[in-house]
Amino acid sequence: MLANFPQKITVPFNLLGDEAKLSFRSQPGGIVKLATARHIPETDSYWDQYVTLFDSASDVFTLISHNDVRRALYDAPENVATLIRVITSRLFNLVLDHTFPSAPNTSVTSFASSFMRVANTRNTTKEALNCIRVLQRVLPVVFELESETSRFEMEVFWKREEVTALEVSSSTHSNPQFVIDDEEDDEEAAEAGLSAKVPSQPTKEKQYLPSLAEKLFTCIIDLMFCCGFTLPTKLQVDHYKINYTIWEKGVGSTVDPGPSQPYESNRTEVLRLLLVLLSKQIYAPPVSLFTCPSLYSLQFVQKTPRRHVLTVLCSLMNTAMHSQQAGVAHLVGSMAGKLPYNHLVFKGEDLHTTLIGTCLQTLCVLLDFQSGTARDVAVDSEGGQSSTPTSKTNAFRYFIAKLHRPNDFAFVLQGVVAIFEQQMASMNNLLPGSKRSVPYIAETIIFFWKMIDLNRKFRAYALDSDRATDILAYLLCYGIEVKDKPQQHGLCRTISYIIQSISAERVFGQKLASPIKAQLPQKWSNLGTAADFMIHAIYNMVATTSGALNSLYPALIIALSNSAPYFKNLTVTASTRLIQLFTAFSNPSFLLADEGHPRLLFFMLETFNSVLLRNLSDNPNLVYGILHAHKAFEDLGTFTLARGLREIRRIQQAKEERAKAEADADKGKGRANGQGEEQPHEEKARLLRHESNGDYPSNGGSAGNTRPNSEDEPAAMPLMSPTLSEHQPLSGREPSEKARGKMRANRAMSVEMTGSLESLAATTVGRNGFVPTQEWVTSWQQGLPLDIIMLVISELLPKIQELQSSLNPANANGAVVDLIKSTNLEHILPKPSPTSARRFVWSDASIVWLTSLIWGEIYVRGMSPLGVWNSTNVRLFFVKHAESQTRPITEAVSNVVGGLLSRTQSSQSVANRQRPS
Repeated sequence: MLANFPQKITVPFNLLGDEAKLSFRSQPGGIVKLATARHIPETDSYWDQYVTLFDSASDVFTLISHNDVRRALYDAPENVATLIRVITSRLFNLVLDHTFPSAPNTSVTSFASSFMRVANTRNTTKEALNCIRVLQRVLPVVFELESETSRFEMEVFWKREEVTALEVSSSTHSNPQFVIDDEEDDEEAAEAGLSAKVPSQPTKEKQYLPSLAEKLFTCIIDLMFCCGFTLPTKLQVDHYKINYTIWEKGVGSTVDPGPSQPYESNRTEVLRLLLVLLSKQIYAPPVSLFTCPSLYSLQFVQKTPRRHVLTVLCSLMNTAMHSQQAGVAHLVGSMAGKLPYNHLVFKGEDLHTTLIGTCLQTLCVLLDFQSGTARDVAVDSEGGQSSTPTSKTNAFRYFIAKLHRPNDFAFVLQGVVAIFEQQMASMNNLLPGSKRSVPYIAETIIFFWKMIDLNRKFRAYALDSDRATDILAYLLCYGIEVKDKPQQHGLCRTISYIIQSISAERVFGQKLASPIKAQLPQKWSNLGTAADFMIHAIYNMVATTSGALNSLYPALIIALSNSAPYFKNLTVTASTRLIQLFTAFSNPSFLLADEGHPRLLFFMLETFNSVLLRNLSDNPNLVYGILHAHKAFEDLGTFTLARGLREIRRIQQAKEERAKAEADADKGKGRANGQGEEQPHEEKARLLRHESNGDYPSNGGSAGNTRPNSEDEPAAMPLMSPTLSEHQPLSGREPSEKARGKMRANRAMSVEMTGSLESLAATTVGRNGFVPTQEWVTSWQQGLPLDIIMLVISELLPKIQELQSSLNPANANGAVVDLIKSTNLEHILPKPSPTSARRFVWSDASIVWLTSLIWGEIYVRGMSPLGVWNSTNVRLFFVKHAESQTRPITEAVSNVVGGLLSRTQSSQSVANRQRPS
């Protein structure tokens, strides 16, 4: 009797439902039947298990694989269509059902009583969640079908039933949750099939019921604001459980609706289904993103009633901006949340963090969508031609642009800065890995970009606030943090465009003279003003990435050019960094390597011109650096292709000779004082030249900590005077007799090199098939803005050389700086023209790139724990899955040890995304 007791209690109660779930995978009546049995009727009891069997999202995503759906779609497509119709119909009916949502079990007693009645009690909340989860699993496979929008999709989701006007009114009357009680035009309501008025005289004119996709979007919005499911029950008015109330107080609402913790999981499930519907975009190639827009996205951004748009928009934004409550602290108390390594102790999913991330993802997708008729409308503005959204193109973009209340701006800015501060706290920590990185930092950065791009008043408010320089510091610090991670280069590009955008604003430029008050990592603190920090950060992103971020250089250098009119009292190190950037960009091996490289040199010269014309006496360190490098500027005025190629060839031969000499020395074949061996004083002079010429130092190192240049780096041997060094005066020196002999030898060698210059230009200089020509060099060389710089050099260089020759070298630098401070060249230099900043301008390519970046982040985030879009044929971007590696030590130990042991990779696959440029 006792031996049989466990068996008897397991079968009738089926505590965990494991037997039924296992049989769903293995038995003929489970998932296998979807592909093997043809034409299963909608009334078949087979469909009930899709609604009642599963207990969690992981159950659905484990027991139903994409291959199962794909196999059924090819072998029995009518069954997949029936499954979608049955599930959506059940979901629509559940919203109307008075028993939905089920009352939550709040005590042990209620749990026990419900457990005893489990066989007879219907859990409508569980059924609705299962309907949502099954759709999340099935739809990506349907979307991946070839063609713009497959015939299957059009038949199932977009086909409208033709009915008479009387039938339309009666059908609408039976669905009270679809009634519009907002001030919408009757024409809009009729288009959505949601007319609130019953015609007094029915006609026989044919009209159309809403398609399944339209009804599904309406149902999703209702579920987002369903009392007892996603909103507190206390908000329900009478028997109307749908209450379009903003989730959190903030923009559009000053009333706290009540605790949201019990409903966060349900909100995430509904938003994930909305994202899945909008993800149709990722199954179209980049070239067809504008010509073949997603019907689902168009429907949601253009046909959603105004009231619903505002409620959804404010709910998503307010929830995301309340993110400072996120993390373990939200679940287990503030003290636990502040403990180091809490993210390793509490391994369960943080529902609040997941909800915030999903809200930000949905916001980014909706605010980004511009395809087909959703493109912004071109308008004439003061700055020329621009584009702006309308309520007909994309209502979400339109209403974000219309925000205007200072309280709303303050709320959004505070929320964004709070997330940035969380991320900075995880980076700036004595214990490596003790605080978890903010998982939705990329979405936050993109959302901030959308805010300042769409809403000019918010941009002005944010840049005029006392947090403007902090935002600059946070963005650049994070860019430096991820610049060496190829999978994060898209985010680095985003940051560079944001910096260019805000640098074009006058109010931002006026903030550059103030210090940064934000808590930054130690190596980036105490660098001076915001301008000094900006120069250091941009130099770091350019100089230490070995050309990996080459596409980011224009935006970053343009940001320097935009900000240059406001540079004042730059420090010695910041001034040196600017000169080093100029030296790198004026290097022949960099200039001649790509057709777009000379424009970087042009922007650097513009930067210098702005400083010299407006704030020359306020920037003695930078002016001193320009005078120090006068030979480089002079050489640019007479630069030719032949001379550039000879310089490149000379450097190559010098490297070859040096490598050969080192090899000979290693083999003991070198002579003690041979003719070809470099003497100690020559070696010292060469190192000093490298130091002053701006060879890139290692990250965080001093100017003297140089490293050899590789072909991938933008700088090799800059065009500088071989006798000029940071430790020498600016006065000219006669070359020694030995130096003259070497110069004669070099001239003789140049005759032999001339014949190989043409082949050098065609084979080793240009990249990606580019071959520089003299005509091309002339086209940009004659347009270089060198006049202002040469005027300053011609005026100040003789005075400083004379001053240096009359003073003790120990006191010369201070005297030179004082001389520059007291200099006034207004009588020589032209009057500065009004500032004309180069703003970031959207193009089709940049829109496609950002769309792919946003969806790439969503794709990767969806890989864990569910794998929403895994193993589907994504066409908007390429997905490369890295092989999983077994972790030899626990993640906790690797995080604690920090730099002593390299961190192991996560068991989840990592997707490196290659996006269209």
